[in-house]
Amino acid sequence: MNTLSKKIDFAVIVTVQHANPNGDPLNGNRPRVTYEGFGEMSDVSIKRKIRNRLMEMGKAIFVQSDDNRVDDYGSLRERAEGTLKGVNMSDKKKFQEAACKTWLDVRAFGQVFAFKAKKGKKSEGEEDSEGVSIPVRGPVSIHPAFSVAPVLDRSSSIQITKSVSGEPSEKRGSDTMGMKHRVDHGVYVFYGSMNPQLASKTGFSDEDAQAIKEALRTLFVNDASSARPEGSMAVHKVYWWEHNSPNGQYSSAKVHRLLKVVPKLDEPKSIEDYEITLGELSGLKCEVMDGE
Repeated sequence: MNTLSKKIDFAVIVTVQHANPNGDPLNGNRPRVTYEGFGEMSDVSIKRKIRNRLMEMGKAIFVQSDDNRVDDYGSLRERAEGTLKGVNMSDKKKFQEAACKTWLDVRAFGQVFAFKAKKGKKSEGEEDSEGVSIPVRGPVSIHPAFSVAPVLDRSSSIQITKSVSGEPSEKRGSDTMGMKHRVDHGVYVFYGSMNPQLASKTGFSDEDAQAIKEALRTLFVNDASSARPEGSMAVHKVYWWEHNSPNGQYSSAKVHRLLKVVPKLDEPKSIEDYEITLGELSGLKCEVMDGE
């Protein structure tokens, strides 16, 4: 399979209505915000959603969440050793090649296979296990998403109360169990790029790029939760630039700056309250897709 033939840049506009796009565990799971009050979604959370969509598309994924696993492996080490049984981790190059060939997220985003030495008595004939750290640098980079307008003054918190007894000996009560936090409205934008030079090292192909393109377009399909009710988050548009060569005609920074999203009102409440403009660069076309 040929590797990625052209440099690719992309941008995604995400709408949020009464949802918590990405909770901050260091701040009571409140929506992440910058010091200026702009909403933030970490690149890790975005990659998690991309991985989930790729799994639903039938792609092999290495980093699977515990609540969305498609195999019986309970840890990354078990998945690595169980899937690549005939590959010795001491041969780093061979292991890197096998991992990239097996899992799409490894050849896309990269991965550090860092495992501690196994402790305890070894079986007869079994080699001693040493700790390993095998890095794979991926060609697909994802930026964090930031809201176009501040969301700190458009966020809400509510108390959750108990309506049933948790144990047989407990009396039913209405005491507070915790808090839920949400962004009442927000429009977020994130950017990304695909590098053919790094793709040649991992085997990331044009077909893989198209799979991620579809994952971006359908990012929040089957992603509903208590924090993100069905329909509360959606991809509005995906902007996809394919350069005419592996090196690309322009830098990613120059391409990403073509997209401008600006609020038309002091207090925007829907995507219609924003002005979205897309600039042009000579010889570079942009495919604009609606999200789902």
